[in-house]
Amino acid sequence: MRSYLDFEKPVAELEAKADELRALDGKGDGYSLAEEVGKLEAKASQALKDLYGALTPWQKTLVARHPQRPHFLDYCSALIDEFTPMAGDRAFGEDEAIVGGFGRFRGEPVCVIGQEKGNSTETRIKHNFGMPKPEGYRKAVRLMELADRFGLPVLSFIDTAGAYPGIEAEERGQAEAIARSTETCLALRTPSVALVIGEGGSGGAIAIAAASRVLMLEHAIYSVISPEGAASILWRDTARAQDAATGMKITAQDLLRFGVIDRIVTEPTGGAHRDPQGAIERAGAAIEAALSEFAGLGADEIVDRRAQKYLAIGRAL
Repeated sequence: MRSYLDFEKPVAELEAKADELRALDGKGDGYSLAEEVGKLEAKASQALKDLYGALTPWQKTLVARHPQRPHFLDYCSALIDEFTPMAGDRAFGEDEAIVGGFGRFRGEPVCVIGQEKGNSTETRIKHNFGMPKPEGYRKAVRLMELADRFGLPVLSFIDTAGAYPGIEAEERGQAEAIARSTETCLALRTPSVALVIGEGGSGGAIAIAAASRVLMLEHAIYSVISPEGAASILWRDTARAQDAATGMKITAQDLLRFGVIDRIVTEPTGGAHRDPQGAIERAGAAIEAALSEFAGLGADEIVDRRAQKYLAIGRAL
């Protein structure tokens, strides 16, 4: 069953009416309601297109958090063949919030790392709502170092509200683990592509997103803090999260202008949650194009280009 966001109510009403007429069609005196259903569907489609063509930053935040939006494991199962997950950080234990391993993308061997939020109560608890602990980042470091050793590209999928802020995570060195993971991303001597598929929250996101190319889905967000967190700091009022979202410039369009990301991957009309397969196919094509930019480049040039990319952020403004 489709879940609607508050601002999608006009579309929800039109689609509900169309469904009612479709259910009645053929049950009466033989009069066909197909034409009326078609008109309602056309109106709903246009209303959806108009809505998603002018989303506010806060509305994009809601879309990025939509419960039916495809998550990392959906992308992994559709895009990566022969995926073999690896577990544990060889220091403390396993963290299910970050899933990673090796497989084949378009026939070529790759390392794949992603934050998984889960799509049901059981899986959300299992994956800690996509909020990694230190052992998750240390697992990511272990995987990236293996990829570097064998010359494999690294693909990372970003979807987290942020690193887990619990006491036990701090006791095990959360900040150090994030820093080490970021450092490993930047030092990779192989091409790396990061795709923000939902939320890119704070250091918890950048720890696996400091890639050679950073892509972002059209309605994803990427920020140093959540809008609610920013509002609580600036105004001591989380109700002003909408104002914070606007001021923080967290949308893909803003971040492309600042040079923080390299490309926006368009989503199907109505967001990735309306057509997960279509969104995943577009993401796959964008990742393939990004990887092709590094064909034939040596390790030193790959590292240098990545460094120059991050040094140039914001300089053109």
